[in-house]
Amino acid sequence: MKYLNEMTLLQDRKYRDFQAKLIPNIDKKALIGVRTPDLRKLAKKMIKEDYQTFTKKLPHQYFDENQLHAFLISEIKDYEECIKEINFFLPYVDNWATCDQMSPTIFKKHKKELLKEIKQWLQSNETYTVRFGIGMLMHHYLDNDFKPEYLKWVCGISSKEYYVNMMKAWYFATALAKQYEHAIIYFEKNKLDSWTHNKAIQKGLESYRISQFQKDYLKTLKRKNRKSI
Repeated sequence: MKYLNEMTLLQDRKYRDFQAKLIPNIDKKALIGVRTPDLRKLAKKMIKEDYQTFTKKLPHQYFDENQLHAFLISEIKDYEECIKEINFFLPYVDNWATCDQMSPTIFKKHKKELLKEIKQWLQSNETYTVRFGIGMLMHHYLDNDFKPEYLKWVCGISSKEYYVNMMKAWYFATALAKQYEHAIIYFEKNKLDSWTHNKAIQKGLESYRISQFQKDYLKTLKRKNRKSI
């Protein structure tokens, strides 16, 4: 209750109304309207205190509480504790914003162990658990730690959920920018479903990290009769 009172004092109603448009699946009544920088500051303060008093109380009533929870997890410095908190929280994540805000810095030091967790997240039946898994694979394993098999992991995810397929598209668009020779094969051989295929190309065409020559080629790989999700 203490931190809920603090968030209420930080309310920005115009920002709340703006957020409501970005996250249509969340009831506006569940939005307080606390700006991200303020929530991050509060998380940094709480992490030094007994933050688990807050993180153990699920589900939260407000979207802003979920956001604060995500920022708290991102601040945890102990890897095992971080994973424990994430796995406890993920089933309660109900929107793309909270899912995408959660990015623990400790993961950078535990790449090998993290892959085991990512595999489990990708196999989940929960929309935002799968999305989180794809996001972590995108953020941590498309540079020096990249292996071609990771593309197969994401390609193999079959879902009708918009927020899963949008993250798949984002992943492959980023892969085109960072691991073009490996990623382009998935478009040339039509390994992705049509919607994800075309959405990834669209995102690739918007990227400044992909050369004009590569973009011109990607345009030739677009599929017709795209089905909506």
